[in-house]
Amino acid sequence: MKLGLKSLLLSVRNILLAGLLAMSSHAMAEPMDVEFVDMEGNTVMLSDFRGQWVVVNLWATWCPPCIKEMPDLTLFHEKHKDSKAIVLGVNYENIPIERINTFTEELMITFPVVRFKEIDLNANHTPFGPLRGLPSTYMVAPSGHIVAGRAGLVDGELLENFIAEFERRNP
Repeated sequence: MKLGLKSLLLSVRNILLAGLLAMSSHAMAEPMDVEFVDMEGNTVMLSDFRGQWVVVNLWATWCPPCIKEMPDLTLFHEKHKDSKAIVLGVNYENIPIERINTFTEELMITFPVVRFKEIDLNANHTPFGPLRGLPSTYMVAPSGHIVAGRAGLVDGELLENFIAEFERRNP
């Protein structure tokens, strides 16, 4: 029975990876730039990270799947931040910054946490397109092009596999 479950989980992972890669064919013609504000009130631009993969992860403190994926996103960020990729966590709720800071400290989140500079959270629309749920993750290639996005959990292995496969297909 264990082998059957493992096989099923690998199939699900492959389907998720295939979905991300299928979306990568819809890359925008021009690199996109998005303006964020960090927890100290400083402006952060998506273009500040040009040259690296940026994993833009939209999340909320009340979202159980968001909380579940945070340790894996933190590990991915720590492994790649000085070379290939970073995680940029976008808090998608209207709560005091102190609550966000407490939340990120409790979960030992080390990746940058920001909010969109100007966005109507009630509109369910982001600079990356319609919000289909939380968590939502967008892959931004080193060129600045958004090459994939999905709602639902991601983990470090899925992100690494996506990057490797994207780079293999787009040398």
